[in-house]
Amino acid sequence: MSYRKTEIWKSVDWFTIILYVVMVIAGWFSICGASYEFDNVGLFDPSGRPGSQLIWIGLSAVIIFVILMLDSNFFDIFANLIYIAVILLLIATIFLAPNIKGSHSWLVLGPVRLQPAEFAKFATALVVAKLMNTYAFKLTTPKNFMITLLLIFLPMVCILLQKETGSALVYLAFFLMLYREGMSGYILLAGVCAVVFFVAGMKYSEVITGITPVGELLVSCMILVITMLLIQIERKDGKAIFCILAGTACAYLVGYIVSIFTPVNFAFIAEGLVLLSVLYLIYLSIRNWVWHYVLIALFALGSLAFLFSVSYVFDNILEPHQQVRIKVSLGLEDDPSGAGYNVNQSKIAIGSGGFSGKGFLNGTQTKLKYVPEQDTDFIFCTVGEEQGFLGSAAVLILFGIFILRLIVLAERQGNTFGRVYGYSVASIFFFHLAINVGMVTGLTPVIGIPLPFFSYGGSSLWGFTILLFIFLRLDASRKEH
Repeated sequence: MSYRKTEIWKSVDWFTIILYVVMVIAGWFSICGASYEFDNVGLFDPSGRPGSQLIWIGLSAVIIFVILMLDSNFFDIFANLIYIAVILLLIATIFLAPNIKGSHSWLVLGPVRLQPAEFAKFATALVVAKLMNTYAFKLTTPKNFMITLLLIFLPMVCILLQKETGSALVYLAFFLMLYREGMSGYILLAGVCAVVFFVAGMKYSEVITGITPVGELLVSCMILVITMLLIQIERKDGKAIFCILAGTACAYLVGYIVSIFTPVNFAFIAEGLVLLSVLYLIYLSIRNWVWHYVLIALFALGSLAFLFSVSYVFDNILEPHQQVRIKVSLGLEDDPSGAGYNVNQSKIAIGSGGFSGKGFLNGTQTKLKYVPEQDTDFIFCTVGEEQGFLGSAAVLILFGIFILRLIVLAERQGNTFGRVYGYSVASIFFFHLAINVGMVTGLTPVIGIPLPFFSYGGSSLWGFTILLFIFLRLDASRKEH
């Protein structure tokens, strides 16, 4: 027997709702601090951003009530239709949305602007959860894995076509959920290594010792070391790694001796050793009939291919402003009045807050509008300036508790649909938090994604609210399943 709707209020997770309310209220105060002007409109005037955000918050309460009153099976039954509708909306946005700061991602409906990309997150999470909840579904099956990736990458591609790179990259968060559901750790490792190899390769791309490009040598050595470690983990003995280490030492010794007489490209030696390791892995795979060796070989070859494609992708795929942002983040360029301006002003604002902050509405950097987008993408700098280290730490701790709670709720779900959706929600919130705070503090490139519940905007607030409360509705009915 299913729960009556009146019992939803007893079974819903009130702890998470309280965290949500606290963050929304704290976010509203941060928006006030970032955008309030003493000689202009009041805090509650709907023509100002604080007043406008209050309207979005009030409408969010209506959305929450509607979601909690729906039957929990509604989201499973209509997941495919919701996904198709959102994809069609994303495609229409590419052609109908006006150009706003180089992006075609906002639909203008009279005085209201909506960003469909914010609603595609919960639609994608629903359809993936529905797929993975089908009978006898196994993520390790190549066909199932490819279908899952297609569902995730389709909205990502649509958003990229809108020139909204930041929102598109959020879909990489789904790989954390896929890892929990059985995706090979090699794939997750490959993603992490791709970031590390890109950063190392770009950071030292222009450093050359003799005829050896240092960036290429560094990445090649990392590929070789990781490949050796993976072989060691798979074989569980020291013979293989000892042979590879001995061969590597001999190769570099010979290279050093030859370099006395003629210049030697040591990066070429490292790459050759990686290829020899690949041949050795193929031999082990054929002899032992273990396909994991093939995966390691593909990782090594794919890493080399990625290394050689970095320059082409950077120069031909990325937009000029994205190239500059990455170079500034890596310290390759210093552009304090251009691409680095936002981050520099954000650091100044956070640093000026000190330990306890300047107090509500007393931030000088924010009041004088030194930080661009300070009430949207860079809202965290307002927290740092007005509330200081204590306030910033409190916000991060609050988000940490919130994400850990979502993981706990996901683990206690009675079916795959609820668990997959719950981990998708937790992964998306984690990705937004990590990238936004890293962006504001200069640890990651500026890609323009909001801080959940804090950044100004109705689309952002509604998108995160729907994403969260669908999961809370599923959790409230977990005993039915």
